[in-house]
Amino acid sequence: MQHEAHAHHDHTAHEGHEGHGGHTAHEGHGHHQADGKVSWGMAAKATLHCLTGCAIGEILGMVIGTALGWGNMQTMILAIILAFFFGYALTLRGILSAGVDFRTAFKVALAADTLSIAVMEIIDNGVIALWPGAMDAHLDEPFFWIVLAIALAAAFVITTPVNKWMIGRGKGHAVVHQYHH
Repeated sequence: MQHEAHAHHDHTAHEGHEGHGGHTAHEGHGHHQADGKVSWGMAAKATLHCLTGCAIGEILGMVIGTALGWGNMQTMILAIILAFFFGYALTLRGILSAGVDFRTAFKVALAADTLSIAVMEIIDNGVIALWPGAMDAHLDEPFFWIVLAIALAAAFVITTPVNKWMIGRGKGHAVVHQYHH
């Protein structure tokens, strides 16, 4: 699937890379995915990318929900929606900058980030929901930010192996990788 999608994307972003490192623009695109060997560093980088979008969305959702006087459930739903939005938006930005059309870029972002963001949201919202008093903490209390930091750290630690597994199978951020050359 990855190679099939790669064969159909706009190759203009690869112009000038023909002799890059002794490889053509297409050789080695899946070399670290084909044998399932993916570095923890690569998985951590992909997870950190998702975590950034999730954190932006989570915090913005909590700020908006609090400012509007919403309850915990409505605020959490908004935060989750915005986490997905910003997670996808960061990926879209990178893919679109490679000259890919929006429709293709959107499909790639969905394929690359959906599982990663979903796992991350389950973990970080689960930590916050289960931590005694965290749901009732206010944005101006250090306790709120400490629990949020712990929740996001837990989401990072648990989602990194998920991303490593997906990248090793040519899924997740492996799909995005082909547009970053």
